Formats: sequence, structure tokens, C-alpha cells
Amino acid sequence: MELQEGLKRFSLAGRIAVITGSSSGIGFALARGLASVGATVVLNGRNEEKLARAAAQLRAEDYQIHTSAFDATSGDSVEAAIGQIEQEIGPIDILFNNAGMQRRAPLEEFPEDQWHELMRTNVDSVFLVAKAVALRMIPRRRGKIINICSVQSELGRPNIAPYTASKGAVKMLTKGMAIDWGKHGIQVNGLGPGYFKTELTAALVNDQVFTDWLVARTPSRKWGDVEELTGAAIFLASDASNFVNGHILYVDGGVTAML
Repeated sequence: MELQEGLKRFSLAGRIAVITGSSSGIGFALARGLASVGATVVLNGRNEEKLARAAAQLRAEDYQIHTSAFDATSGDSVEAAIGQIEQEIGPIDILFNNAGMQRRAPLEEFPEDQWHELMRTNVDSVFLVAKAVALRMIPRRRGKIINICSVQSELGRPNIAPYTASKGAVKMLTKGMAIDWGKHGIQVNGLGPGYFKTELTAALVNDQVFTDWLVARTPSRKWGDVEELTGAAIFLASDASNFVNGHILYVDGGVTAML
């Protein structure tokens, strides 16, 4: 009986969750994880066909799924989409800011236009979507916002200095959001993935030299599987984390613990 009562705090039944950048990869895994514990999930991306395929796959598993195609880097697009979701689907209880991108080059050769593109995608989108959602959560005095950070919020690697800068900014923006919005009953936390096998990391997974280095560098001695992120995501999205605020939860196999 006590176990059942405890598990209820992890249930997302009756909650509406929006996940940006969720038609594939980590965002899609998060959507499946949240839906598996009862959440109604709104998938987001800019490619409507890709969104439709992702939604169909999850609906085939009997999950409650909606889609909303909008550009998370455009304030006008974000405001219109969030307003439509609230009006047509219901009040947003949970937001995962997952939209992001990577560009690799030596810093001295990094093009200015790619710097701005990366910052718009990785940082501006977090601010714009969180603000639009928080403005609706504040009067309700409840809500969960989870920003996807990275081990690169703490650690650098060659040729990704702009990405590292962007994820460091997301970490500190998460803390700032928690400070400003905590008084309104909103918890804002970060989820920091390590190295996970996704479509975007396939080339690195298949690079034996890199994989050997990574496995040796990771205390858990493996690449992460995206399903291994969902437990932490459910915790941060649920009532189980109601007194957790401004925290970055790293799910990285121990990479950030090891020199």
C-alpha cells in the first residue's frame, strides 16, 4: 500500500506536456517516457511530416499524443503556438525545452552566422518557449519546466566551444528561471544528458577510436541508451520533485565525476 502511494507521486496522469524538438532522438524518447506514465504529450518540431510520423508511432502504442509545428526560435511563432495549445488541448503542466543543434569547427574558424544560428536554437528557444509557458503557469501557481542541458554545460571538448558556451548559458538560465519563478509555484530544473546513442551521434558511435575513448572515460563503461533518460525526466516532471528547483540532474554514466 505504501509503495503504491509513493509511486503515485511519479504519475503524470491528467498532465499535459510540451516537448520541443521531439520528433526524433532524445526528445522522442522523452515523449514516450512521459506518455508511459499517463501524460498527454504535445510533440514539436518544424517538419510537419516528421512530426506526423512520430505521433503515429506513439499513438500506435496507445499514448495520448498531439503535435504542434512551430519555430521555437521565433517569438511570434512560439506565442501563437502556445496560445493555441492552451486553448485547444488544455493548460500546459510540463515543458521540456529540448530543441537544439550542434556545429563543429575550430573556434578561430567558426563562422559568425553559425554562431548566431546555434545561439538562437540552443539558448533563445529556451528563453522564448519558457517565457510563453511561464506566463500561463504563473496565474495557476504550478508548473514544471525542464531545460535540456548537457555534460558540455560543465565540460569542454575540442572544436565545440560555441556549443559548450550555449549549454553553459542554458544551465545558468535554468537557475535564473528557478529564482524568478519559484515564488509562483513553478519548478525549473535542467536535465543534462551525457553521450547517448541517437541518429545525431551515429557517426561518433561508429567511430571506433572515439567510442573506445568515451567508454574508457565513462565510469559506466558504455554509451547511454535514450531510454535511460526517461526515469530522471519523469522525476523532474512529476510531484516527486516538488522541492527540487534550480538543479541540473546529469544522466551521464559518471562522465562529470571523472577527471
